[in-house]
Amino acid sequence: MGGYSTLYAVDRGMVAHYFTERFRVAVAYYPACSVVQLPTFTAPVLIMIGEADDWTPADRCREMVAHARPDSAPITLQVYPDAHHAFDVAALQPGRRAFGHLVEYNEPAARDAEEKTRAFLAAHLAGTSPATGNGR
Repeated sequence: MGGYSTLYAVDRGMVAHYFTERFRVAVAYYPACSVVQLPTFTAPVLIMIGEADDWTPADRCREMVAHARPDSAPITLQVYPDAHHAFDVAALQPGRRAFGHLVEYNEPAARDAEEKTRAFLAAHLAGTSPATGNGR
């Protein structure tokens, strides 16, 4: 549930408009993109999801990105072929069913997602420090 909570936190129409201090960047792993329609994000967003995810389908994220409002912060969508929900959880080897959905580790996707997350954060948080309160 962290993926869609992340999107909610930076969407102007959801939670973001209640706060004067805002997150500067957001990274969401396999979010339920259908919960944020016509997004206007207040910070750049990186979404990583598996093409084979039957819990939170990648097509919903593609649709959300395609319908983002023009004044939204940029959205980067990374879809991993053959990756399922929870593709970054190494304990899910072999994959298993959870609430009727397949959850399974995918090492190449997990490694790439970690690299992309680090690069995205570095690019958008360069020159900030958590100690100064600017690292959100």
